[in-house]
Amino acid sequence: MAKNIQLPKLNKVSESFTVNRYDNGYMIEVSGRDSDNDWKTSKILCGTREDLFVVINAALDMDLDD
Repeated sequence: MAKNIQLPKLNKVSESFTVNRYDNGYMIEVSGRDSDNDWKTSKILCGTREDLFVVINAALDMDLDD
């Protein structure tokens, strides 16, 4: 997975995100606002812990939806 990832659909993120752990990887669910200020949710599958942390860091670097 690329190190410079952007979360699909989202311009701002909510204060929390959810990580699910599966037998074959992880899924992170991040909600927030898109460019039209509509509420959206991105669900991203990650095959490794390293990929998961790349997505988590991308979410943490984004502006919060206040």
